[in-house]
Amino acid sequence: MSDYANAIRSAAQTIRDDCSLNPSTAIVLGTGLSGVWLELESRAHQSQAINYSDIACLPRPTAPGHEGRLAILQMADSDIVVCSGRPHLYEGYSALEVAALVYLLHELGVQRLTITNASGSLDPQFAAGDVMLIEDHINLTGHNPVIGQDESFGVLFPDMSQAYDRKARAAAIAAAEREGIDLQRGIYAGVLGPSLETSAERRMLRTMGASCVGMSTVTEVIAANHCGMDVLGLSAISNTALGDANQQPDTIENVMRYAAIAGKKIEKLILAMLQP
Repeated sequence: MSDYANAIRSAAQTIRDDCSLNPSTAIVLGTGLSGVWLELESRAHQSQAINYSDIACLPRPTAPGHEGRLAILQMADSDIVVCSGRPHLYEGYSALEVAALVYLLHELGVQRLTITNASGSLDPQFAAGDVMLIEDHINLTGHNPVIGQDESFGVLFPDMSQAYDRKARAAAIAAAEREGIDLQRGIYAGVLGPSLETSAERRMLRTMGASCVGMSTVTEVIAANHCGMDVLGLSAISNTALGDANQQPDTIENVMRYAAIAGKKIEKLILAMLQP
């Protein structure tokens, strides 16, 4: 077993020693989506919050809107983990460091992972503030967390043909219909960042079949598939990224504003899916 796997398992054991809850579901919240944390925490019968800085194997996020803490919550029918913020490759972390949170969740017993992010729309039918169900992704980061690993967490050549679980996607579509949420669907392109894409790059991504583009998620989803988790992906459309003649400059303020608008829909959707 590698030193990396040992560190992950040691951290998981420390958390289990301090917490009696047994989570099987986890939610990772991206840029501008911390309101989902507050709503879930307010509905929990019991909660225990831990800063990433207190977990030896986890890197500390530095990006705006990423708090770097997790909470294990006892909800009405199940225990869940909610993670507010994530590290990114563009912060200088390796793919293994970015994936550490997912492997830690796996070691805590999590089998189902809902992962969220903020992204720019490449589809003219999408508007800022929409939510997109991720049906698949294109990894253009040039990084992969499985490189150099042994088989401590899974096989060295994990299948990615169904990276996002079909049953989870069907459940999200059904919940969105019940709640009256207009849920877009499409392909997420993961890029390295932190510079935003050029207009030519955005047109290229759309030609490749991508519906939106962001700087996270793909590394974590590879790790989740590597260790056998079922994954649901939800993207908060925070800006338009069509790369056409009308393309306007993007600002972090606008990204955060529209991510928060989409975040309220994601919050409603997640709560509906947690209902028995």
